[in-house]
Amino acid sequence: MPGFVHLHLHSEYSLLDGAIRVTDIPRLAKEAGHNAVALTDHGNMFGAVKFYRACKELGIKPIIGCEVYVAPRSRHIKVQEKDGGYHHLLLLCENQTGYQNLIAMVSLSYTEGFYSKPRVDMELLEKYHEGLICLSACLGGYIPKCLAKGDYAEAKSYAECLSAVFGKDNFYLELQDHGIDLQKVVNRGIKQIARETGLPLVVTNDAH
Repeated sequence: MPGFVHLHLHSEYSLLDGAIRVTDIPRLAKEAGHNAVALTDHGNMFGAVKFYRACKELGIKPIIGCEVYVAPRSRHIKVQEKDGGYHHLLLLCENQTGYQNLIAMVSLSYTEGFYSKPRVDMELLEKYHEGLICLSACLGGYIPKCLAKGDYAEAKSYAECLSAVFGKDNFYLELQDHGIDLQKVVNRGIKQIARETGLPLVVTNDAH
């Protein structure tokens, strides 16, 4: 589909989850008629350099990103009963500043926030938001999780919070449809949040 760009894509470096080789991504994007493609592995940027080089060789614009794990409270707090869970958030580099900020956040998610997964928190998002574009993520994101359990007010509040952190033009509510019934419920809520707040929408595929 010409004009479409994959902004939510997991490679072999999304361990035990992604199947596609980093070096195959730009080739397949080019075959599909795309001129750009993103890499957003779970909690890491291990494939970023290899991905960048492979894209440049084929004339495809590389978009570096990461689907980070966000701690429910602070990345420093690690109590099983309350901190064993986490939610997803998609971050894309808009420029060199964003790339450096994403590297900083992902590094700290391992050295300071690791608890089952490498975790960031709101403190890091606020400190390192510059140059980054944020998407609300898949069903594993906090906003979809709230909508799935019927807590619309909390979903809307969190969306407004992220918009305030990243800036209204740098935060997008993410829509996905893979034939999953729960996504239909979540998508209705996301579109309602967009109508009430004016926050922009983006459609992605949770490609693995």
